[in-house]
Amino acid sequence: MNKEKIILGIDPGTNIMGVGVININGKFIKCEKIEIVKLNKLKNHALKLKSIFIETLKLIDTYKPDEVAFEAPFYGKNVQSMLKLGRAQGVSMAASLFRDIPIFEYSPKKIKQSITGNGNASKEQVAGMLKSILNIEIPKYLDGTDGLAVALCHYYQKNNTNFKSSYKDWSSFIDKNKDKII
Repeated sequence: MNKEKIILGIDPGTNIMGVGVININGKFIKCEKIEIVKLNKLKNHALKLKSIFIETLKLIDTYKPDEVAFEAPFYGKNVQSMLKLGRAQGVSMAASLFRDIPIFEYSPKKIKQSITGNGNASKEQVAGMLKSILNIEIPKYLDGTDGLAVALCHYYQKNNTNFKSSYKDWSSFIDKNKDKII
């Protein structure tokens, strides 16, 4: 008998934090939540970090995830941005650990590779693939789909599966997953 599993995925940010929650029941994967947490109106970085901690606790208390997965910060425009993202991720990780939830981290490239088969895919390509896989509406802010992609990447990594390695093309995916197609 397959146990139900909940995975919370977080795309850390100091202005917008992307969040996705998936529910795995046997071989069925359902999107439970896709949202963003806006932090850009808070006055300073310390208040944003406090809010990230509180919001992460609320998400954990609401969805009761078995595991929490995070997108790792990456060096982009400047080192200060990476430091701020690292702090945001660290605070969210601390909240998860405070609730005794195991945490996992994936690089942006690994997440994109797991979802689309292309580690250099755009946010739009990732969102489009999530729409196909999970039958979701693409939200206004793609940070939400980024959080969802982190959760799904974690599921694929833990189960050593993803689209590219499991199926040669969409036709083989459809043939093996007729029960998932509406």
